[in-house]
Amino acid sequence: MKVVVKSGAPGGFTDYLARFSAGQPIFAEGDVGTEMFVIQSGTVEIYKRSRRGEEKVLATLEKGDFFGEMSILEDVARTASARAKTDCEVVRINQSTFDEMLRHNAEIAVRMLRKLSRRLRETTKLLERSTGAAPALDESSSDIFAKVSERHDIFRLVAAGGEEFFLNRDGETTVGRVDPVTGIKPDVDLANLDTQRSVSRRHSKIVHEAGEFRVVEEIGTMNGTFVNGARIVTGQPVTIKDGDRTRFGLVDLTFRVSKA
Repeated sequence: MKVVVKSGAPGGFTDYLARFSAGQPIFAEGDVGTEMFVIQSGTVEIYKRSRRGEEKVLATLEKGDFFGEMSILEDVARTASARAKTDCEVVRINQSTFDEMLRHNAEIAVRMLRKLSRRLRETTKLLERSTGAAPALDESSSDIFAKVSERHDIFRLVAAGGEEFFLNRDGETTVGRVDPVTGIKPDVDLANLDTQRSVSRRHSKIVHEAGEFRVVEEIGTMNGTFVNGARIVTGQPVTIKDGDRTRFGLVDLTFRVSKA
């Protein structure tokens, strides 16, 4: 592995760019970790081996994803192994540059908080079940971001190629890309349309209340949300109506309301 020093990288801080060939290990479960990684290009697999030596892939990560952060946050040994699935480049972040990275990259900071929050919820559920404080839940419906049963075919976002994404009739619909780091699945997953990875993992949400649909950009979104060509302000709802053009990053969609 060759390490190249780069200055003025996209994060706004001096970093170390490490290159790995396909199949090359990045770290192993049980290693003492002193740094985390942010993927610049290529894909990385996170996996564990059972006592029998059987391997289970936990997640496949891509550009913009991060891993290995628990060793910085908690000063603990690696809980899983990581290897390059394809040739890849990763930014190595040690403790001295960790705080600066968070200041310059809000999306990573927000996703890290979501990951920790999800882990806390899962731990709480396990404790409740073990003590009999709560009945076992159906895991297929425990993810608050997967509301398939609530979707309705009247309200939808339509891509130029005709692909449709149905919105929830009530409450909110999250828009983004499946996040293997946090395990969060948006209601509208734009991964297949977003070939340039311009859409943040949790990019925006579309809220339906009082008979209106409003688009709200999430905190940490990097490449903007647009309604009829105008970029909206993070956190400020913008009403959309039938035929309005929306853009999430570089993905253009049209909001449609079917005429029943």
